[in-house]
Amino acid sequence: MLETTQTTQTVNLNELSTVELAQALAARLAISEKDWHRLKANRSARACEQAAAALVFLLKQQPEEALPRLNQAAGWLDRSISAPPCPTHGN
Repeated sequence: MLETTQTTQTVNLNELSTVELAQALAARLAISEKDWHRLKANRSARACEQAAAALVFLLKQQPEEALPRLNQAAGWLDRSISAPPCPTHGN
């Protein structure tokens, strides 16, 4: 049964374009409002989120949109940026 499921998943993945796969990855790695407080300072999660978004823009031939996201990802990894304050506090 597991083999059938894996084969079905592989076929489904093969039917998707590279952009669609990147968009699915970006959606999976995006930090939801529900998880924002828990993950806002998680450097790995934030870098992954930004790098995946950058990949989508690169695949769509939009390097001007990809570059700031790649810089953000690098900033999270090299610790040159920190989590912003909560957007709902102070309103």
